[in-house]
Amino acid sequence: MELDALLVERCLTGDPAAWEQLVRAQHRRVYILCYRFTGRAEEAEDLAQDVFLRVFKTLKSFRAEEGHLGTWLTSLTRNLLIDHYRKTRKDRVLEPLEDQLPVLEERRAVESLADSLTRGREAGELLQAALARLSPDLREAVILRDLQEMEYREIATVLNVPEGTVKSRINRGRTELGRLLRQWKVAP
Repeated sequence: MELDALLVERCLTGDPAAWEQLVRAQHRRVYILCYRFTGRAEEAEDLAQDVFLRVFKTLKSFRAEEGHLGTWLTSLTRNLLIDHYRKTRKDRVLEPLEDQLPVLEERRAVESLADSLTRGREAGELLQAALARLSPDLREAVILRDLQEMEYREIATVLNVPEGTVKSRINRGRTELGRLLRQWKVAP
């Protein structure tokens, strides 16, 4: 935690090397969280940039004594993702089916080329598709625990819910993921 506080302090004094170090150290975590939530690389990259703009504007609100920089950053990312989800929810619901057909056809074409994909990539894509089918509450809990490898207590802080709720959401999310993967005949 002391290193986090020192890095933040250097950033606040205007040290560009410190800012670059912070972004380099945290970009992967933020991008993966955004990607796992949206399922789209370009959208995830745009959201990650938005997160770091927000970090730049609000870094002075980070309190090292209250937790790790990663936890604070994950909370900030989560809040931005929630805002993004709320803004785009109507667009997703109102998107006409004929606009989705090229995407579905492309998805089928990609699936027909599955022989050229590695098994790991296929599994990752299926996992991403299954994650996209979860409710946002379950999805973010599973992502934070199983993909970001955060502790239950940290997740509770990020989500601002009791630890028991976190465990319940993770359990329900994993159960739903398993059901989907079995339904798709990916898992036994």
